[in-house]
Amino acid sequence: MIDLSTTYLGLDLKNPVVVSASPLQKELDAVRQMEDAGASAVVMNSLFEEQIDLESGELNRFLEQGSESFAEALRYLPDLEDYNHGPEAYLKHLTRVKEAVRIPVIASLNGSSMGGWTRYAKMMQDAGADAIELNTYYVAANPELPGSQVEQMYFDLVQQVKSVVRIPLAVKLSHFFTSIPHVMHKLDTAGADSLVLFNRFYQPDIDLEQLEVVPRLALSTSYELLLRLSWVAILYGHIKADMAITGGVHTGEDVLKSMMVGARVAMMTSALLENGVGHIREVLRQVRDWMEEHEYESIRQMQGSMSRRSVPDPVTYERANYMRVLSSYTAKKAAAG
Repeated sequence: MIDLSTTYLGLDLKNPVVVSASPLQKELDAVRQMEDAGASAVVMNSLFEEQIDLESGELNRFLEQGSESFAEALRYLPDLEDYNHGPEAYLKHLTRVKEAVRIPVIASLNGSSMGGWTRYAKMMQDAGADAIELNTYYVAANPELPGSQVEQMYFDLVQQVKSVVRIPLAVKLSHFFTSIPHVMHKLDTAGADSLVLFNRFYQPDIDLEQLEVVPRLALSTSYELLLRLSWVAILYGHIKADMAITGGVHTGEDVLKSMMVGARVAMMTSALLENGVGHIREVLRQVRDWMEEHEYESIRQMQGSMSRRSVPDPVTYERANYMRVLSSYTAKKAAAG
């Protein structure tokens, strides 16, 4: 019997497939369908503090020296008008979801002020969330704001939120840091129970006819998984926090690769938007079939087996691989010619 179970955020999960935060979770029936299809946990749609503050006329940006002077930075935020309906409705929905399913429910918070992060995190805990994911969707648009200050604010954020909640805390981050290992190590030390790699920034586009900046939502592809695989493989064994991969998980192979580099779970949304929630069943079938064919007995058996510290040639995750790839591609092109 193949054992697909894993642990994440101190939670025992029946398999490593978790549904990442998206508007799908706004519908109770959709979350039920995710559980029926085999998802081991769900991350709720995000509660955005900006929407709450805009409704009350008290918008206060997360970083005081950050994007308040750069109106264009606000365009990087999703359209909040219909994304959720304030904290009361969100918390009631969270409680209903928790009562309706047996799998763990992870709340998602995207804050804009330190007080908001801590206040709403506590509310989510009280509403019954099994854990909280801090969705740190921030664009550093101020050229006078040094990277070290941005990083310190992330560290302070984790410490502050950990001081007011008892449930596990995950931090979802982008890859736009000079030294990813240093930032992850510091977040680990600050108390993060999990690091979710990586957030996807939705880049604006230009409408040449209307001469307007317009939002563009592009779903992920499996190619985007490569960046996540590389960094989880490098970080594995160097931090205590769990790691989750999000962005580019579409197939059973994507899940297997995520486990092999050292992730505890693989999160997906784009694949479900494209193929329907039932796609989870197909992904799990692919995982089981591959494991049976290659004589793997459990997910735990493979976790970290292809990490940087486990492979015979660890430089494949470093600069030397850059030269090998270029040389290999040139040789193939020449032979084909």
